[in-house]
Amino acid sequence: MKLPGQDAIARRADERVETYRVKLPKKIVEHPLRQVAKRVTLALSLLVLTALIVYADHDGYNDSSDGSVDLLDAFYYATVSLSTTGYGDITPVSDAARITNILVITPMRVLFLIILVGTTLEVLTERTREEWRLTRWRSTLRDHTVVIGFGTKGRSAIETVCATGLRKDQVVVVDPSSKVIEAAVADGYAGVTGDATRSEVLKRAEVHRARKIIIATQRDDTAVLVTLTARQLNRGAKIVAAVREEENAPLLKQSGADAVITSASAAGRLLGLSVLSPAAGMVLEDLIHQGTGLDIVERPVIKAEVGKNPRQTDDLVVSVIRGHRVLGYDDTDVGTLQLTDRLITIVRVTPSAQITPDARRLPQG
Repeated sequence: MKLPGQDAIARRADERVETYRVKLPKKIVEHPLRQVAKRVTLALSLLVLTALIVYADHDGYNDSSDGSVDLLDAFYYATVSLSTTGYGDITPVSDAARITNILVITPMRVLFLIILVGTTLEVLTERTREEWRLTRWRSTLRDHTVVIGFGTKGRSAIETVCATGLRKDQVVVVDPSSKVIEAAVADGYAGVTGDATRSEVLKRAEVHRARKIIIATQRDDTAVLVTLTARQLNRGAKIVAAVREEENAPLLKQSGADAVITSASAAGRLLGLSVLSPAAGMVLEDLIHQGTGLDIVERPVIKAEVGKNPRQTDDLVVSVIRGHRVLGYDDTDVGTLQLTDRLITIVRVTPSAQITPDARRLPQG
């Protein structure tokens, strides 16, 4: 089957190589121009204050050109003094003026230099600091979750996973839109701007070290290419992909996806169920909305449950996972629970009931 848009995607391989950027979330986000504007304002304020102090005691200063110091001379003296230029044409001659220079002008000169040098150093070292953060981030990132596509589907998917306890520093978002990545970074996720069908983009997201990959692209053909690329880079990760058309689901599975969700048909089934029974639709919506009300979770069998029937456990068991088989709670093949089984259960959400997969915290950059 030839998916729409495959020719266009093939042509992209011949395009020029783009520059892909990794963005890490910051605790305090402030525009660089705003930071510079604040420092310039503070420096100008010091300059004006110094000039007013000098002009207030202008009789204690001597100008070698005409002997008197007016307001313009005061600003000139403040400028050359704070910048440590010091031509020497205007000098303090009275004791009061000299004491003012020692106790007031000199500390203001030091503060003025700190502001200027601090701004310069911040501009010069910002790139180095960011590169250091990226290097440290890459060296510590392990068993994380990569979300490809941060639209409605991708955002809802990662919010659902994070509701079970997954930390935001364990999530990397990949999207071709820089504005989308900025929104993801503002939410606390790391972001990579670029086309996820390119292996170099996925490598920047450390896909080869990821444990879970969520593919929520806008197009089915893109999802197929991303799945193929991601599976090639990481053979052991769990890949879940979303498609619009149900006929493309088998192609996603052949490409390496462990689970494929058909978004259009899933929404349609929920609509149909809600028409037949609004209450049943509300319950199902509650189950898939993690973190509130009833949650459907997967957990291992504990030793106390070994040898029991699924109905004899404290939780409401829906299915039993045995090997690669998913058996219903009433399936005769289940028999009694084994220690290697896993259970799909329905629980009411409490702080102690939340199951936290991959809860190891990664160091902050």
